[in-house]
Amino acid sequence: QVQLQESGPGLVNPSQTLSLTCTVSGGSITTTYWYWNWIRQSPGKALEWIGDIDYRGSFYYSPSLKSRTTISRDTSKNQFTLQLSTVTPEDTAVYYCANHDGSSLYRNGMDCWGKGTLVTVSS
Repeated sequence: QVQLQESGPGLVNPSQTLSLTCTVSGGSITTTYWYWNWIRQSPGKALEWIGDIDYRGSFYYSPSLKSRTTISRDTSKNQFTLQLSTVTPEDTAVYYCANHDGSSLYRNGMDCWGKGTLVTVSS
């Protein structure tokens, strides 16, 4: 099972860019059919999928957030990143990175999660 660890600043000022890094161990982010996701959960709200980058480097963002979202990767470091621009207090949430193994048509959902990191947007 792969292991994922989120890292980055826990406090971001409004209008600035939230930037997080997910470091992956126990597996390569270039492994065929593996998808690398960012998900968040705001206080009192359900989990919200932000977007993903796959083993090829292709990406897809949630329609509600894609105008502000950039997901990228660094294969040499086995890391992928999240940048969420123009943040507001509504972006305060626990942010998770997670892996989906898409090698089987029988699989669905996330297979392995990081512990999550709280990011607070506040002046």
